[in-house]
Amino acid sequence: MKALLSKSPGGPHTLVLEEVPEPMAGPGEVRIAVRACGVNYPDLLIIQDLYQVKPPRPFSPGAELAGVVDAVGEGVNNVRVGDRVLVSPVRSGMAVKAVGLAGNCWKIPDAMPFEEAAALLLTYGTSQHALKDRAQLQPGETLLVLGAAGGVGLAAIELGKAMGARIVAAASSPEKLALARQCGADIGVQYPTGPLDKAQARDLTNRFKSACGPDGAQVIYDGVGGDYTEAALRAIGWQGRHLVVGFTAGVPKLPLNLTLLKSCQIVGVFWGEFTSRYPALHAANVAALLAMYLAGRIKPVVTERFPLARGAEAIARLGDRKARGKVVVVID
Repeated sequence: MKALLSKSPGGPHTLVLEEVPEPMAGPGEVRIAVRACGVNYPDLLIIQDLYQVKPPRPFSPGAELAGVVDAVGEGVNNVRVGDRVLVSPVRSGMAVKAVGLAGNCWKIPDAMPFEEAAALLLTYGTSQHALKDRAQLQPGETLLVLGAAGGVGLAAIELGKAMGARIVAAASSPEKLALARQCGADIGVQYPTGPLDKAQARDLTNRFKSACGPDGAQVIYDGVGGDYTEAALRAIGWQGRHLVVGFTAGVPKLPLNLTLLKSCQIVGVFWGEFTSRYPALHAANVAALLAMYLAGRIKPVVTERFPLARGAEAIARLGDRKARGKVVVVID
């Protein structure tokens, strides 16, 4: 079978498409004939050995996928051969077939396209865990979303809106802000591409404050990092919660006196570890997301599709920060 492989650390250009043996489903595992694989920022990091997890090589990127159950291992009873499913977290999703834990495998409705299923769980799961479990976002609170037009950003907007929050979307272009508004954001703030000098950072903080209102942002969803983190943190409200989700602009350095002055919290969000440590809570969250999808309250925005042979280009789209919504690799 074909698989997109990382054989040595490096950027997307180092990935190669090769023939490899089909994986076997062991006890408690499920093998999937992959139809679509969602592309996420960790895919860019993991092939460069910059992610928290460093799998042995060769491996395929791709942490969420959708397809048809092809084989089940011993002890698996939640799905059977022929079921349409999504699987996440999973490893080596950019391949014709992939193996994942049965506990991370979820049946999907017949009406749900594979591309949308492959774009659902990592982004919406991360944002749901961040807003519900970590920030405990309340109705009427103001939520400031950095990187608002990316996969997790758009998910945070939709989920935050469903939770009754007022949404301030921040992104780097008018086109990205327009997409954020289409997904439910109440107001948008365009920020310049970094790095930011002191004057730019101060101006951005002032615009965040103006958009958030006199009480500031009660919750900040930060999937960007870099110089944008401090600019946003200075606009946080009293006892606000700043969610650390990702670092597409780099790992920030913060003056911690700001946390004292605002009596605020810096809250880490590691969805993958959460799913491993608390499987019952994770299962309840997934059930809630699928119910929201079926009710039409959330819908992944798939903006670009690439065949497996061009999977490296799909990952590169996230590296140049030009992607909007979700990028998906489609596998025939």
